[in-house]
Amino acid sequence: MNAPYDVICVGAGPTGLACAIEAKRTGLRPLVIDKGVLCNSIYHYPVNMVFFTTPELLEIGDLPFVSAAEKPNRVEALKYYRKCVEHYDLDLRLGEMVTRVEGSDGDFRVHTKTQDGAMEQYEARKLIVATGYYDLPNRLGVPGEDLPHVSHYYTEPHPFWRRDVVVIGGKNSAAEAVLDLYRTGARVTLVHRRAELGSTIKYWVRPDIENRIKASQITALFNTHVVRITPDAVHVTGPDGEKILAAMEVFALTGYHPDFDFLRQLGVKLDSETNKPALDPQTLESNVPGLYLAGVVIGGKHTSEIFIENGRFHGKQIIAALTGTPLAVAQA
Repeated sequence: MNAPYDVICVGAGPTGLACAIEAKRTGLRPLVIDKGVLCNSIYHYPVNMVFFTTPELLEIGDLPFVSAAEKPNRVEALKYYRKCVEHYDLDLRLGEMVTRVEGSDGDFRVHTKTQDGAMEQYEARKLIVATGYYDLPNRLGVPGEDLPHVSHYYTEPHPFWRRDVVVIGGKNSAAEAVLDLYRTGARVTLVHRRAELGSTIKYWVRPDIENRIKASQITALFNTHVVRITPDAVHVTGPDGEKILAAMEVFALTGYHPDFDFLRQLGVKLDSETNKPALDPQTLESNVPGLYLAGVVIGGKHTSEIFIENGRFHGKQIIAALTGTPLAVAQA
């Protein structure tokens, strides 16, 4: 049995770390638990990804984020958040999956399983869930989606030089992957179920991909649905009927969603349509007393409502509520 903590944060992404930092700054004893590595979602971003935002909007714990360019990249972000953990000497348990939570407000017991199969248990007065959404992709629900050459995560293009690749999706991640693959010499086709690219594509990416499509350097099929995936092809149907697209690799970049099942297991009530959790908007305490929610899990299905830029302040709200400190003072 581990000594009791004041707060256990489930999730070691920027929002979870921000919550733990705020707790520690007010004299509380926090613990952070994550089934993956530190900032697991950012770690699994494309290798050469550049953030849409500026470095100061990714800062936590009032620590400056210095970037070599106007917009930081994945490597810089990972380094920054490592330094934040080191600066505040946060207590972390990485590679541990939360299997169940028992108890109630003031006396929670969090059970975990390590990557080696060992079972651990931690006690805490309060819980904060900041598990993000990147671990659970929105599935296509078509035959062949689980074949080994199909991935819901894009990493880097080098292995696909002069190879046929299909990218499924029409938002920012799909657009950037298509451009990256094209510039590395892949024969890439974009498949999107809607009539045009998503409205949230980065402003410097949109003209790039639109011009490549107009020049027929990238093949794009709109209003097109995937029917099935085979070991060497993607079968689609669209305005021109059915087509078979050659593909040695398929990137299904169709978005992600929070772990709604985990929230329900904790007793959190979710809206039947949006899956937004029941909570106090001022304190971010859920309908389960002593259980707080932070980051993108608050948005339910609307994952585009919350990013690091605004989720990083949730820790201030929660810890202000726990300590009885006015939020204006907590944010100063």
